[in-house]
Amino acid sequence: MFSKKIKISCFDFKKKNSEKIKRLFSEILQKKDPSYKVIDTFSNRYRYSYDKKKIARLRKYKSISVFGLGGSSLCIKAIYDFLKLKIRKKVYFYDNLDVAVPKTVKKKNLDIIISKSGSTLETIINQNIFSNSKKVFITENKRSYLRDLALKLKSDIIEHRNFVGGRYSALSEVGMLPAELLGLKSEKFKKFDNLIKNKNFKSTLINNVDMMYKFYSSGKTNSVILNFDKSLISLIEWYQQLLSESLGKKGKGFFPIISNLPKDNHSLMQLYLDGNKNNFFTIFDAIDQKGPKIKNKNLFSGYNFLKNKSVKSVMIAQKHAVKRVFKKQGLKFRNFEILNKDEESLGIIFTYFMLETILLGKLMKLNPFNQPAVESIKKETKRILS
Repeated sequence: MFSKKIKISCFDFKKKNSEKIKRLFSEILQKKDPSYKVIDTFSNRYRYSYDKKKIARLRKYKSISVFGLGGSSLCIKAIYDFLKLKIRKKVYFYDNLDVAVPKTVKKKNLDIIISKSGSTLETIINQNIFSNSKKVFITENKRSYLRDLALKLKSDIIEHRNFVGGRYSALSEVGMLPAELLGLKSEKFKKFDNLIKNKNFKSTLINNVDMMYKFYSSGKTNSVILNFDKSLISLIEWYQQLLSESLGKKGKGFFPIISNLPKDNHSLMQLYLDGNKNNFFTIFDAIDQKGPKIKNKNLFSGYNFLKNKSVKSVMIAQKHAVKRVFKKQGLKFRNFEILNKDEESLGIIFTYFMLETILLGKLMKLNPFNQPAVESIKKETKRILS
C-alpha cells in the first residue's frame, strides 16, 4: 500500500519480465522519445496553456455544458461523478449524438467545447444545435472548423497541446481547466513526482504490467472490469477507452468489458465462473458505509444476518465473496479500493492507468498514443454525407 487513500492489490505475481519492465519504465520517464512528452502533464511542474488568474472570471457560472467526444469528455465526466459531493455546480455532457437536452439558464451557463483536432463531427453538430451560452474552446493551435468558429465569435481559446491525446488528457488543460471551474484544485490531482519515488507504487505498477503482458502472451485478453460503486462508472469508461484505443491495433490488444455488480451476479457471473478461461479481472470499489439501511422490523426469520446492515455493507460482503470464489477457482484478479474520494485519489488512478498503458504498449511493440484505424470511419462517414 503506497497511499492512505487508495489500496491496490496485484494479480498473483509470477516473476518474468520485471527487470525488462523496470528498464522500459526508466526510458519512458527520461522521455527520450518525444511521444512520451505527455507525461509532463502528470507533474505539478507542468505549465498550462491558460492563466489561472485570467480564467477566474469564468468561475461565476453556475452550470457548465461540456461538448466533446471520447477523451475530450470522459475524463471530465470521471472527475465530476467521482467528486460530485464536493461540487456545487451542475455539469451537462454532450458526448454523443441524439442527446437529452437539459434546461439551462443562458446567462448562468458556460459552454466548454473540446476537440483536439477541431474537426470532431459530433462535437461540431452538437455545439451547432445546442450551444447557446458563453463559450470557451479547447483545441489545437492550428486552423480548424472549431478554431475558426471561436475566432469568429471572439471566444476564449485554450490551447490543446498537440502532444496530448484525448484519452491521456485528464491531467492536462482538458481535465484540469473544468476541474478548476468546478471549485477543485488542479495541484491536488498531481501526485506523479512523489509516486515515481515510491517503491511500493513502482512495484505495484511493474508487477501488474508484468502479469497483464503474460495474460496477453498466453491468449487471456478479456479484461473484465467489475465495478461495485456507481460513482466510478465514468472513471471506468475512461479506463476502457484508454486500454482499448491505446493497445487495440495490429491484431493485438485487450478487450475491456465493464460489468456492474452485484447486478451482473445474476447474469454474467455464471460465464465468468464456469465459461471460457480467457478472462482476467479488475475489481473497483469505493469504501463508504453511508447509504440506506435495511429495516429490521420488516425482516422474516432466517434473514437475521441482514439486521443493522447497510446496503453498502451487503455489497462489500458480495465483493469479498467474489474474491474468495475467484481465488478458489484460480481466476486471476486485482483490486482497487478507494478509501477516500478526493482529488488526490483520482489523480493517482489517472496517473497509474496511463503509465500502465504506456508500458504495455512498449512491451507489445505498439504506439500507445495513436488510433489510425478509426480515421477510416470518419472519412467514410464524410464521404456518405457529401
